[in-house]
Amino acid sequence: MTTTANHPTIVLIAGHWLGAWAWDDVLSHLGPDRAVALTLPGLDPADPERASRTLDEQAAAILDTIAQQGDRPVVLVAHSGANVPVSLVLDRRPELVARVVWVDSGPVADGSVFAPELPDALVELPLPPFEELGQQASLDGLSAEALARFRDRSVPEPATVLRQPVELANEARHGVPTTLVCCSIPAEQVRELVRAGHPMFAELAKLDGFDVVDLPTGHWPMWSRAADLAEVILAEASTAATDA
Repeated sequence: MTTTANHPTIVLIAGHWLGAWAWDDVLSHLGPDRAVALTLPGLDPADPERASRTLDEQAAAILDTIAQQGDRPVVLVAHSGANVPVSLVLDRRPELVARVVWVDSGPVADGSVFAPELPDALVELPLPPFEELGQQASLDGLSAEALARFRDRSVPEPATVLRQPVELANEARHGVPTTLVCCSIPAEQVRELVRAGHPMFAELAKLDGFDVVDLPTGHWPMWSRAADLAEVILAEASTAATDA
């Protein structure tokens, strides 16, 4: 695939414990000239200070990556726990984002803390055993090979990131075009939860509007349905180009 002036760059950001490598299968379908994957501060195993990195540093890294793509707004793709730093980016520089695509995720509200119950002494949170993780998020569709790669390449999440409250004040973030890729929870159920005022989906109710795409699988579709996820992302990027 080739990049043209009408095709915004796609910036891929994975959730907790994951770096840019998590998008390798998706990138093979998107093409390197259309997309760039980012490892957030705190998730680079070679960084000697990674355990003390903050949400502000993560948001700054995303903004730096956006700046490197040129003058056009980008399409941000945020998976799972990447929703917190991406929500900060949307609050600080909404004009830089042509569309945000939440992959089994969604925007967070002002004052949110991802894991307020973490013990004060905890410095980082390793990837839990899969038996425990599977009770928190669906592992459907993941092969033994994918699980082994997940375990081998995962990096403990900095506790500073998980404890830091999110400060959001810019109402313009609610106007950024938004797509939800619904994997472990069907789109209709998400809409019902929004209408019911469920706290996890409260921010969606404040958006000017959002699109939904069903992609039934587990919480890590970049491994279980990589080609299909890439197709969805390209379609949403094309929508962003048309709207620009």
